[in-house]
Amino acid sequence: MDMKFTPEQLAFREEVRAFIKEKLPEDIRRKVAQGLELNRDDHQRWMRILAEKGWLATNWEKKDGGPGWTVAEKYIFEEELSVANAPEVVPFGTRMVGPVLLAFGTEEQKRKWLPGILSGETMWCQGYSEPGAGSDLASLTTSARREGDYYIVNGSKIWTSHGHYADMMFALVRTSKEGKKQEGITCLLIDMKSEGLEIRPLIKLDGRHKFNQEYFTDVKVPVENRVGEEGQGWTIAKYLLGHERGSGGGVASAQATLELLKKIASQERRDGRPLAEDPDFRRKIADLEAALMTLEVGSLRTLANASADKPMPLTAAAGLKLGMAELRKALTEACMEAGSYYAMPYSAQAIRFGWNEEPIGPEYLFKMAPEYFEYRARSIAGGTNEVQKNIIAKHALGL
Repeated sequence: MDMKFTPEQLAFREEVRAFIKEKLPEDIRRKVAQGLELNRDDHQRWMRILAEKGWLATNWEKKDGGPGWTVAEKYIFEEELSVANAPEVVPFGTRMVGPVLLAFGTEEQKRKWLPGILSGETMWCQGYSEPGAGSDLASLTTSARREGDYYIVNGSKIWTSHGHYADMMFALVRTSKEGKKQEGITCLLIDMKSEGLEIRPLIKLDGRHKFNQEYFTDVKVPVENRVGEEGQGWTIAKYLLGHERGSGGGVASAQATLELLKKIASQERRDGRPLAEDPDFRRKIADLEAALMTLEVGSLRTLANASADKPMPLTAAAGLKLGMAELRKALTEACMEAGSYYAMPYSAQAIRFGWNEEPIGPEYLFKMAPEYFEYRARSIAGGTNEVQKNIIAKHALGL
């Protein structure tokens, strides 16, 4: 199994680096580097720049408006975005609803929605989780009953990333209570400005506004906004999972955090000795680096299999997700420890709206506390660590 990049792929990496260096706006790069909250304009400006280059919908075929990249090129691109402190592309349009429309949408739906996704003009969010249906998505209760040419939607969605500035939501709703729970679920496209739709912010512990809860009270959704047939929502949701996540950004982002940890640990403290000279902390850094190298090899092995059209086992996907979640938690905890009291204080107002005063301590420590909280939450997002362990137990151990 060859896990080395070819000369052509290395040349592509240089092309991506040059593009990011020239086109990434400095104010956006600084926000990402400092852990500040990005607003709609920040995300959309960068998405439009990528769209103009034809690099926004990286997982789309060329015939559909994407670049038609190989899996290796996608990996390299995500890796370089992460290293350069470029924003994560809001995935709900290009990685989620776009592929769903290409596979299940009508020709009219494709003409109506795909151009806005490809250009970055239309912002989307995902309406899946509910207060009583998170990991067990089949238990969702938000209902949609048909009345003539409309569905009338009632219920609530929660943990909706970027819902406060999205134009549209693709949502799973219950259109039937008959048969298996999965058989009564339908996919609808919902205008976020619809009458009867209330959006309430859920402010994270670090002070940033990313999540929201939505309340639907007799919200009217045109039948023409249904994707696929009634009861096909569960099939659509499973199809979407194959397009949801990338593979390169996680390793590269963790590597950047590890390098930052080494930088912090190398600074002299008040006693004149860098923390890196402490044997216990030096051992901690070595353990983290070894864990990251293991995950990198696993990620590259997955990439090599994908390049050879070999399916990725569920246990491998769960193991990588679990391993990266645990590593990011450990890395940010070590950064907080190394930064000491400089890493602890933070202002929610500064994180959300910027700060005009001189930072307390080195600037690179500004984001330590926000990232510490962020990567504890990410061990829940996309399937909790406990869910990943259950998948491994079931498929690898037969439990």
